[in-house]
Amino acid sequence: MPRHLGKETPRVDGIAKVTGKAKYAAEFQVPHLAYGFLVMSSIAKGRISAIDTQAAQAADGVVHVFTHLNAGRLGPAQSRNGRVQWAWPLQSDRVFFSNQPIALVVAETYEQARYASRLVKVTYEPEAHETDLYKALDRAEPDPRTASGQSKGSPDAAMKTASVKIEAEYRIPIEHHNPIEPHAAIAFWEGDQLTIFDKTQEVYGVQKHLAEGLGIPADNIRVISPFVGGAFGASLKPNYYPSLTAMAARELRRPVKIAFTRAQMFTGHGYRPSTFQKITLGADEDGKLEAIVHEAYHNTSSFEEFSDATTGATRHIYACAHISNPLKVARTDLATPTWMRAPGTVSGMFALESAMDELAYAVKVDPIELRLINYADVDPETGKSFSSKALRDCYQLGAEKFGWADRNPEPRSMRDGHLLVGWGMASAVWGAGQQPASARVTYRADGTASVASAASDIGPGTYTVMTMIAAEYLGLRLEQVKFELGDTHFPRAPAQGGSWTTSSVGSAVHGAALAITAKLLKLANQDPNSPLRDLEAADVEMLDGHLRQKSDPSRSVLISQVMDSAGTSEITENYDALPSPERQNYTSLAHGAQFVEVKVDPNLGTVKVARVIAVAACGKILNPLASHSQEIGGVVWGIGMALEEATEVDHRYGRIMNANLQHYHVPVNADIHSIETIFVEEEDTIVNPLGVKGMGELGMVGMSAAIANAVFHATGRRIRDLPITPDKLL
Repeated sequence: MPRHLGKETPRVDGIAKVTGKAKYAAEFQVPHLAYGFLVMSSIAKGRISAIDTQAAQAADGVVHVFTHLNAGRLGPAQSRNGRVQWAWPLQSDRVFFSNQPIALVVAETYEQARYASRLVKVTYEPEAHETDLYKALDRAEPDPRTASGQSKGSPDAAMKTASVKIEAEYRIPIEHHNPIEPHAAIAFWEGDQLTIFDKTQEVYGVQKHLAEGLGIPADNIRVISPFVGGAFGASLKPNYYPSLTAMAARELRRPVKIAFTRAQMFTGHGYRPSTFQKITLGADEDGKLEAIVHEAYHNTSSFEEFSDATTGATRHIYACAHISNPLKVARTDLATPTWMRAPGTVSGMFALESAMDELAYAVKVDPIELRLINYADVDPETGKSFSSKALRDCYQLGAEKFGWADRNPEPRSMRDGHLLVGWGMASAVWGAGQQPASARVTYRADGTASVASAASDIGPGTYTVMTMIAAEYLGLRLEQVKFELGDTHFPRAPAQGGSWTTSSVGSAVHGAALAITAKLLKLANQDPNSPLRDLEAADVEMLDGHLRQKSDPSRSVLISQVMDSAGTSEITENYDALPSPERQNYTSLAHGAQFVEVKVDPNLGTVKVARVIAVAACGKILNPLASHSQEIGGVVWGIGMALEEATEVDHRYGRIMNANLQHYHVPVNADIHSIETIFVEEEDTIVNPLGVKGMGELGMVGMSAAIANAVFHATGRRIRDLPITPDKLL
């Protein structure tokens, strides 16, 4: 029986977080620190013809004002089609997006730097800009890297003979991550050695980025990021401020800190791109899909390529012989988008799952039954078997818990007093990825252990689950294990994104613990009288300071005595975990189904999500307490995406109008009501040694579609343009 895995476990770092002991990027105390504040552009495109810093430089406490005229060199100069590109900040007079950093004021205090930033006078030569995706569609280019350029089968021919067709267009606005912790960095140099505290989801990614930008060996750079106050993809790519911070610290020969304001975050770290989708479904009269054409467009910046693979999931979710899923990306005069929780998939599945609901009404088939008619028992894209797939169980369990059988399918047929009641559902899917990862485990004779990996913890509970895995396989109590992360002095780990941290880093911790078990067995069997003679490593386990046979615990040795006899007080193992070759023979995905009840006021057009039941099948659940929290968080974000979130751009100026938490709406307590999350555990020996699949993104994927489908059931109005605000229902 597991001692830790599968049991509800409070965060091991919880006390540190609520008492302030946990330090975030901007909170480290560094002597002789100077503070930087960014000056941002007020035009969307053009060049700086003059920049006057005299008044700012003369202001109290100001140490230096950096502009493109005097900043230290960052990175190799980059160009595209002979034109200068914006790859590194303060390297040219070009402006590529509104609110681009164009100067950095460094002063003795933050307040002095912020005040002086307002004294910088800039003269521009503006150029015509375009920030509206819909006016740039004709310039969109196919994205060959992330959307298949080839159709599966013959979708156009199959569509012509289909008995039933659904054609619709769907729109999703730009959305922003808005984590609670603003992005920040502190940099200081000791000779040619740089140390930087940064808010990041990948310390080694920042190290590589800074090595390129600063022109120094990566080994000369230490990146530290022990705690991250939310990121959701906003810190997956290295952002521009760490290079500015490090450059300023090197030029001034003293430590420098830069922290974003909330408004600066809206152009400082990317966003979910504006997305336009066209879907055509062809089916027979029973609802069996014969063809799917899912076409998507989204924006990127004028100077950097980005794609979120919007239509990628379409080729894996339903059994259909003929599928086309082209994605095109249009260049706009905005900052570059980036990955944002459930990137691409949540956008694509909003359109696909809404269209499936439309098809269900067209053929008069229950939405769950329609999905079962088109259920994919093998991967439609490759024909490979799934390593595990319990989506049928998710449908069944969710429907039972929700009471789906009592649903009257007729729109506007269900009421609670004067409120219109709607029930909707949608499928969810996410990749069950595993990346190469390494971990170092040290086991000591006193029964304690230290574990380290350069992973991140942006909130899902990485500290806790890694401690649980190590304690489980080293046979220790949780308080006997110390896990550390977020430092380039630790073994390499992938970025915390894609919901693969536990499968990747967890597999490395698991492998290191088993390697220590094997080494202890070898030491024990140096004694000819060892009770463990003739046993293999797979036959034994560590528990409470003993190494014992699994099937016969009476055959055991005291680990401290074994180590004492060997003349060692500790054993260290570094383990590199790689995806198994066997994975290549299967498709590994996590699946789920989400059921939603909405109540709509027909007089006001307001929508309340009254009840959600979200069922997920994502392998083994190692910590149910944290896992349910992750799924609830995904549901809450799905409610925000469906009903509230939109970044508003005034295209006349290319400027974001609601770059704050007053006007960029996210769900608050009053928006959230009953949420029940349920797991269907899967036995999956293929996906990784722990049998786990990622869940952080999965809980969000189908939510916006489920809510839109419920709104249609309640009102008879099909809203295909997110968010679903009252004006669209009145």
